[in-house]
Amino acid sequence: MTREQKASAIEELKESFGNHQFFYLTDSSAMSVEQINKLRGLCFEKGIRMQVVKNTLAQKALESFDEDQGYGGLYDSLKGPTTIMFAANGSVPAKVIKEFRKDGEKPVLKAAYIDKDVFVGDDQLGILKSLKSKEDLIGDIILLLQSPMKNVVGSLNSGSRTIGGLLKALEERAEN
Repeated sequence: MTREQKASAIEELKESFGNHQFFYLTDSSAMSVEQINKLRGLCFEKGIRMQVVKNTLAQKALESFDEDQGYGGLYDSLKGPTTIMFAANGSVPAKVIKEFRKDGEKPVLKAAYIDKDVFVGDDQLGILKSLKSKEDLIGDIILLLQSPMKNVVGSLNSGSRTIGGLLKALEERAEN
């Protein structure tokens, strides 16, 4: 690989890291071509971009960002064969890996970057799989906010019916 090619690859990786708040570093070595193609297809269906990278180029791309991004925790995971899964949702790659591993042991999660948090090790898949998306969290908050309002409105409505019923009964008594 020439210097120009390396510089170009680093720039592409910088752009990918900058555009994605969620990515997973995995080891998919020892997988057959058929398995890799099946995994790529599954990733494509779920909106995940899968890319095999050279660790040194990935680390150089990550080092070009400010330290406050939190990429430093990923450097130790950039050893051995590395495949990066870029996603728009933090839990989707974990679900894909779990689903794919029903038939085998690979890919293995080396690390995951979830919005400035780093999760290291394959044992983190369960936690990552259960993460809620931003939209799910907003929906939960809206439901929580609506619940007290529904109770207040329901109480006001039932109160008006009760008062209305009492007034009607008193009016009927007065007429009789």
